[in-house]
Amino acid sequence: MSLKIFCIQGLFNIPHLANSPLAVFAISVIALSASVWFGNTVLSKYRTKDTETSTDLGIIQSATLTLLGLIIGFTFSMAIARYDLRQNYEEAEANAIGTEFLRADLLPSKTADAVKELLIAYLDQRILFYSKQDRETAKQIIQRTTELENALWNEVLPIARSQSTPTIALTISGMNDVINARGYTQAAWWNRIPTAAWWLMAAIAIGANILVGFGARNFKSNIGLFMIFPMMVSIAFFLIADIDSPRGGVIRIDPRNLIDLKQSISPPNGPLNPIGGTK
Repeated sequence: MSLKIFCIQGLFNIPHLANSPLAVFAISVIALSASVWFGNTVLSKYRTKDTETSTDLGIIQSATLTLLGLIIGFTFSMAIARYDLRQNYEEAEANAIGTEFLRADLLPSKTADAVKELLIAYLDQRILFYSKQDRETAKQIIQRTTELENALWNEVLPIARSQSTPTIALTISGMNDVINARGYTQAAWWNRIPTAAWWLMAAIAIGANILVGFGARNFKSNIGLFMIFPMMVSIAFFLIADIDSPRGGVIRIDPRNLIDLKQSISPPNGPLNPIGGTK
């Protein structure tokens, strides 16, 4: 019952629906199967059986199915590009944090120790950011990350004001890279397939399935055969939504670079705490 309510609400909220690939698959199977049935049961009554009309119908079906294939291919390419971008920014974050951890030794010893401790806590939060979390926990992780960024900046700011040397400038630049890398990552996670693209793809898929049902001559005796096409299109929609969804899908970004950095700069101190770093 809850899945049914979620699917009905999702029909009016595509960005939210795309975060649940299984809901995309379920809605697609129902909608596209119903389109085949509608085309055969309702519209096929108006189909003439002359050879010329059948030829025209075949041309229209081929053109529509080709267009659907192209749209699915382009949308899949958009999802892959966004997935690769998120993966690249995870690597960039690890590089920025690791570099700044080394540059912290250029600071006065007391400040360097404080910065390194904050960077380790910050790294914990960045690793947790990539794990599957509920919405409330994700907000807490983002809030904690912002607090750590402010604390890091407040640690180096007095040094930057009192010691305007090239080495201190290099350290400040590295801290700026750390903060910028997180911003780029967040922007990449917000950069999803546009809602208009989903609506266009859905409209063409429904039209193509209606034409498949409209042109079917032995639908009742081969109903299982005609259900293969809506099932395949639904699987394609599921895969696109899965790749495009940073948190809701099966395919997610593995923060292996951040985890490797964590293991290289600090000994394991127990499991990660979603709010306060390591326990």
